[in-house]
Parts: sequence; structure tokens; C-alpha cells
Amino acid sequence: MREKVIKVLGLDESQHLDLQKPLNEMGLNSLSNIDLKNRIDTEIGVNLPIEILLAGSNIHQLVDILLEQLTSKSIATNDVIDLEAEVILDHAIYLEHNYDSFLTEPTAIFLTGATGFLGAFLLQELLQQTQADIYCLVRATDNDSAQIKVQNNLEYYGIWQDAFRSRIIPILGDLSKFQLGLSTEYFQKIASQIDVIYHSAAWLNYVYPYEALKPSNVLGTQEIFRLASFGKIKPVHHISTIAVFESSFYFGKTVNESDPLAHSSGMKLSYSQSKWVAEKLATIARSRGIPVSIYRPPFISGHSQTGAWYTDDVICRMIKGCIQIGSMASITDILDLSPVDYVSKSIVYLSRQREALGKSFHLNNPQPISWKELTDFIRSLGYPIKHISYQDWQSQLSNQARSQSHPLYPLLPFFLKNSPEPQQAREPEISCQATQTALAESSIICPPVDTKLLNTYFDYFTRSSFLDAK
Repeated sequence: MREKVIKVLGLDESQHLDLQKPLNEMGLNSLSNIDLKNRIDTEIGVNLPIEILLAGSNIHQLVDILLEQLTSKSIATNDVIDLEAEVILDHAIYLEHNYDSFLTEPTAIFLTGATGFLGAFLLQELLQQTQADIYCLVRATDNDSAQIKVQNNLEYYGIWQDAFRSRIIPILGDLSKFQLGLSTEYFQKIASQIDVIYHSAAWLNYVYPYEALKPSNVLGTQEIFRLASFGKIKPVHHISTIAVFESSFYFGKTVNESDPLAHSSGMKLSYSQSKWVAEKLATIARSRGIPVSIYRPPFISGHSQTGAWYTDDVICRMIKGCIQIGSMASITDILDLSPVDYVSKSIVYLSRQREALGKSFHLNNPQPISWKELTDFIRSLGYPIKHISYQDWQSQLSNQARSQSHPLYPLLPFFLKNSPEPQQAREPEISCQATQTALAESSIICPPVDTKLLNTYFDYFTRSSFLDAK
């Protein structure tokens, strides 16, 4: 068994190997961890929980764990997390002064996630709709490389303008660290300068456990509220997700924007769990007087006019991977896609309305699509693809996506572990009526997921060489 593990790890047994050295000190990152799990599962014939690789195990311990699983066919992992117990906002986060903090025209805005997909378009919208300087939290070694990271990201989506440069101020920090990784002096200086916060950053991972996502998604949100509460009050615009309603409690129910987020039982996706806890922190922050607005988008799709999309996300991987396999299945009740420009424009518009401050908004698409309709559209373009049952699709996926080059390879642990809920357990209906009413006086309308929008996306896919043209 030791020889098999060493082979899967790609190590040279002829060299001296420290079997006690933790795997996470061998240069493994999030992608290589998933790759390692997939190779262990395939070549040794087990189903290794990825938590084992994240727990600091060494080769010797890993061999023992695999031998145990081969004998018992099970590995005990602590899958059940008491999410309610995770909802703790540092008592040091409170308001020193309580006064009206809403500014019609802020001069300094703090933004997280500027090097991400939605964050790029939020940055563009804030630069266009305000005169403010935008302080962007970026993980980088120096200001020049941080500026380049932000610029390269906007250039990738075709939205960079040289006129933006002078108003983008990089803040070298880390969302997952106390005080965002800033010194106390610098943290307090930034807190005194900024007028409002847009918190868009989050680590979206479909395979890693809650504990791995907690530092960025939960503790990072806590640090945002620490920043908001220090000195003058800063309103926080918190980007959440409709996935916070993943609990089985909500199945078959209609969820309105004003409904409290109260239930977490049955939540399976670690990302959803981490965002649920983060939102609960937001409700505590609200109760302590911090003005917090919450925005819940669904899957965020490409720009409705240019098609520009983050093609490494789960939807794009599904589209490309399923075309390669020749089949697609429904992984959710409906495929709810909101174009990134609709989401970013809505957030910035609503954030600038005094009456919207402190409320929650649903940015899901009023006219979504089904996975079968998407399959039919893809077939109409000339790709040989059919819609099959989830179980049959899992079998095809397991057989055909075992190469690292396959788009769905990094997601194998997610798709092969999860089965759809029974037919009677339907996803909740997310109402966006109050949000649509709040947007009524703007020109912002969510494009339906129709042939026109899908053609825009697939034109982008082929133009950018993400897909081969048919």
C-alpha cells in the first residue's frame, strides 16, 4: 500500500522520503489536493474524503487510513457541523458613535473581490456611477503588482479604461486574516478614510469542507464588520447568495426578501454553509447598529451584451464538460442565471438609495431556464448532446472525466458524492418581487435566459476559444 500511495503522489521512492512530513508541506494547493483525491480514488479503489488531505496527514497516516477504508469500506468524518454554534461575531465589534452614516456621494469606497468576476464589474460600475476613490483589498506583495492584478482582471473581461487607474487604490491585505492582515495603525487609518464598504469577495469551492472555507467566507466577513464599526460608521453592502436557503426547511416554500434567515438543517454544500453563517453575522451586525444591506444573486452568468464570463466557474465547466461527454443532467430544479452586468448594476443602484439601506434583495432571474432547455439549445447549435437522468449522467461522468484535462475533473468529488433530492423535495421559490419594485424607477432589467442571451454566451465561448465552433 505504501508503494501505491507514493506512486499516486508522484514521488521517487529511491530518494529519501520523510513519511512523517505533512502532505500540505509538499506543495499541494486546492487543485492538486482535488487531483490527488481523484487519483487515490481511481487507482486504489476508495472514496477518500478530501478532509483527510487537509488535516495535515502525512504519508504514513494516509496509508493507515486507506488500509482502514479498504477493510471497513468507510472512513469516519465529522460531516455534521452545528452552524448555529458558528454564528459568533466578536464582541469587540460595536459602534462607538451612532449617527446617520448614509452619504449620497461618498468620496472613498472600500471594495473586496476586485480581482474576481463580479468584483470586476462592481468596480467598473462604482467608478462610473460615483466620483469616489475605490480602495481595493488585494493579496499582493506590493502596490504595483496589486494594481496590475486589478487591471489585468478588468482587461480580461474587456472593461478596463486607463482613466480608472488614478482612482483605484490597492490595499495590500488578506480577507482571511485578523484586521484583514493590516497593521492596527493602517487598519484604523483606512477605517477613518472610507465612507462605505462593498463586500464581494468569497472563496467558492464545491469540494472543500466548511472548515477550509471558514477563514475567508466567515471570519473575513467578521473583519469587514470590524472595519465598518471602527470610528465612523460605514454602511456595508454584503454580497451573499440565494444558496443560503439550501436548507431542506425551505423546500417547496416561497422565500421573500424580508423573510428572516433562520434555518440551516440539511445544508450539504460547504460554500452555502459558510455563506449562511456569514449572513447570520450580518444580522448580528445589523442588531448592533451597523447598516448592512444584503444582496443574494443566483449563479452569476456572463455579461448580457458582450458575453464575457468567468469560464472557470461551475456552469461553464458543466457546459463544456457535458458537450465532451455528450450528455447533461439537471443538477438543480431550474438553471437560474443572472447576467453579471444586471447583478453589478442592481447592487450599485440599490446601494445608492437611502430607502434601500439595511434591506435584503434577491437578484435571481425572474425568467430562468431548465437544464433540459439548455441541453436542447446546445443540441440546436450542432453539438451532439442529450439530456439523461442524474444517475446515468454520474456513471458517464465517472467513466469519461478521469483525465486532468477534462473540465469536470476538479468537480468529480462533488458530482459523484451528491445525488439529487427526492422528487417531492423541491427547491424553494425565490421571490424577487420587492427587488423588482425597488429597481422599477431605474432602467435596470434582468434579461431573460432565452435564445438571444444564450447565443450571446455561446458566441463568446467560441470567440474566446473556450468552445470549438460548430
